[in-house]
Amino acid sequence: MRWPLAVAALPLLSAAAGAAEIKGASKIEQVTVFPSGAEVTRIAKVKIERGEHVVLFSDLPARALASSIRVEGKATGRLDIASVDTRRAFVPFADARAATEDRKSLEDAIERAKDQRAQLQGQVEAAEAQKAFIDNLAKSPLPQGLPGATPPLPDFDKLFGFIGQRRLEAQKAVLDTQLKVREVDRQIQDLEGKLAALAPRQEERTEVKVFVNAGVPVDADLVIRYQVPAASWTPYYDARLATGSKAQAPKLAFERRASIQQRSGEAWDNVVIALSTTRPGSSTAAPDLGTQTIDFESDAAIAPPAPPIPRPVAAAPLAAQRSAKVGIAGDEESERTRAQEPVIASEVRATIDAQGFQAIYGINGRVSVPATGEAKRVQIDETQLDPALVVRTVPKRDDKAFLYAKATLAKGSPVLPGSVSLFRDGTFVGTGRLPLLPPGEEHELGFGADDSVRVKYALVEEKRGETGLISSSKTDVRSWRISVKNLHERQIPVSVIDQIPVSQNQDIKVELTGKTPPTRREVDDKRGLMAWDLKIEPDEEKVIEFGYRASWPGAKKVQYRN
Repeated sequence: MRWPLAVAALPLLSAAAGAAEIKGASKIEQVTVFPSGAEVTRIAKVKIERGEHVVLFSDLPARALASSIRVEGKATGRLDIASVDTRRAFVPFADARAATEDRKSLEDAIERAKDQRAQLQGQVEAAEAQKAFIDNLAKSPLPQGLPGATPPLPDFDKLFGFIGQRRLEAQKAVLDTQLKVREVDRQIQDLEGKLAALAPRQEERTEVKVFVNAGVPVDADLVIRYQVPAASWTPYYDARLATGSKAQAPKLAFERRASIQQRSGEAWDNVVIALSTTRPGSSTAAPDLGTQTIDFESDAAIAPPAPPIPRPVAAAPLAAQRSAKVGIAGDEESERTRAQEPVIASEVRATIDAQGFQAIYGINGRVSVPATGEAKRVQIDETQLDPALVVRTVPKRDDKAFLYAKATLAKGSPVLPGSVSLFRDGTFVGTGRLPLLPPGEEHELGFGADDSVRVKYALVEEKRGETGLISSSKTDVRSWRISVKNLHERQIPVSVIDQIPVSQNQDIKVELTGKTPPTRREVDDKRGLMAWDLKIEPDEEKVIEFGYRASWPGAKKVQYRN
């Protein structure tokens, strides 16, 4: 029978003193990445004998937020978790036994190389002695014959040849052996460098002590959860538009992707990744406002300007709030945790859990993310949409028409702000930017110029005049003609956007003129902006005629500003 771990309510100060220490090893199983930060889930299997024990884990990164560490799990018998202590500690960088074996191997190799060097040095000395002997032989006097007799002359050709050959062989032996000595010296230097690199190294880690009490010997599966700040994910998107034809409706493939980066101090190797839209550590409450007053200026002093509106201040990370206890290596704090019922693992699937206040994207398969900050790109999902195609033109600025696809991109879960790569009929046409879109909200994506819609923009009238005899006023009259022709095989909706000036003074009057009244005014809540929404059949051309008349007192001058 498997029992959930229970948490004792009383401190184990006396129990901790005599508890046996068990070194545990954990591995990362799952990571939930937030837009800023991540929650890491480690699992560990531990055998615990009957009695009180301390299970020690030294494999958490130094940047783990101590206040976020929680321990839970399940066991084959009753097991109580009394408390959890955390502290910063320095632990060996590598396994001690492996380092010892590598050191012994390098020391043996250095000893063999030094023995080889000694032998080569002996050969160099022997060759040098041989060369010295030959040099001395060449300096020896010729042999003397018997008194009164002429000494025989040696064969100088053979003698010179013998001395020269022997000296050349000795010199070559010296040079060859010195080259071998030099190579052995390099080998010894490299081996000594590797040996020096095996000096005991340490790194700062977060050490977790779990105080447990087992009624019987048990096998426990412990789960350790904690948050790290140096991690994030950012969304980006692909939008692929198939414009279709007269007989085929347009389609929009909207693909959500994510880029994951982390510098938490530990690599996430072959782990289950989930992406959450929650932002832990950000502001948790709305800012407060004080009282603001207004009064007449005093004769004695000028009142100070109104105070600026206070900006929201982000809540400090939990680790910083508890820095008095955890911030310095060696300090300890006790975190009491209550174990929960074990959660039965299920098959990993690509899922989207859209909740009331957050969305969690479960990435299919296992992913590895290095701790170097290098971006890891993953796919979230792909949605096939039925867009409505519209054409928009602003001929006052550009006489081109631009194609837009209007669709509900956020279905079931929100679309976070991010860049989007735009493809039209298989061709990359550019990039755009998506805002935050709540589920169910429509959005338009631009897919470049539409050459099958022809736009012409012409200034028809422009004149200024002055009216009145006693109290004269000046006038400015302008009018335009816009023609739009549809060269598509099907009907296309077109929005033409233009503007008239907006008066900033009650003495300046501006009125709209022309034969074609706009369909919409104050487009995008911008004063003076107007739109004509047209539905144009194939090979049909529609014309818009509009303008404005501005008048103002003749004694004043006006200036147009954008």
